[in-house]
Amino acid sequence: MAQDSLVRRARALAPPGRRALLGITGPPGAGKTTMAEALRERLGAAAAYVPMDGFHLADVELDRLGRRDRKGAPDTFDAAGYVALLRRLRENTDEVVYAPAFERDLEQPIAGSIPVPRSVPLIITEGNYLLLDDPPWRAVRDLLDEVWFVDADEATRVDRLVRRHVRFGKSPPAARAWVRRVDLRNAATILAGRERADLVVTSPMAPRDPEEEEVIAE
Repeated sequence: MAQDSLVRRARALAPPGRRALLGITGPPGAGKTTMAEALRERLGAAAAYVPMDGFHLADVELDRLGRRDRKGAPDTFDAAGYVALLRRLRENTDEVVYAPAFERDLEQPIAGSIPVPRSVPLIITEGNYLLLDDPPWRAVRDLLDEVWFVDADEATRVDRLVRRHVRFGKSPPAARAWVRRVDLRNAATILAGRERADLVVTSPMAPRDPEEEEVIAE
């Protein structure tokens, strides 16, 4: 579906006087963040972008729980906190709601980073587990007006993920190992919910950086 059509569909979810929540999900590396940010830019002041990644548990807590070696799995997030935020955003009774962001350079959540004024009609939220049919994630789907599933073939997703992990500090062998051990396992869980989406969008291949390709090939 062309971007203009997606923008029109998103805008139609929130007619004047009504707040709507649009969820964008898909496996790691599919391009869902790119889509969410593009929609937010096209819609301007009519939309706010609230990523699920702001509810990553901090590394210190993952260490305590013994889960840091699979960061990104469903039980490495504060899912109940995310559900509570979505409920506040849907109720829309506060003048402003502050949502957490996720800082990629630090690989840590940052509280109170995203202000969402009461006047914003459309909330775009994006993340891996919006269609996961296990508690407490199961409550997410009922809080969203629509959920779009962004997908790409596995080879494309793996390529993107390896490049991403290298860009944020992993060596190429460590990046490839993480993708095989963690990201692809999470992707299988996410793909199981694909049929529950209102719309499936295929993500195009992202352009490559030749210098980055040389690093990854090492």
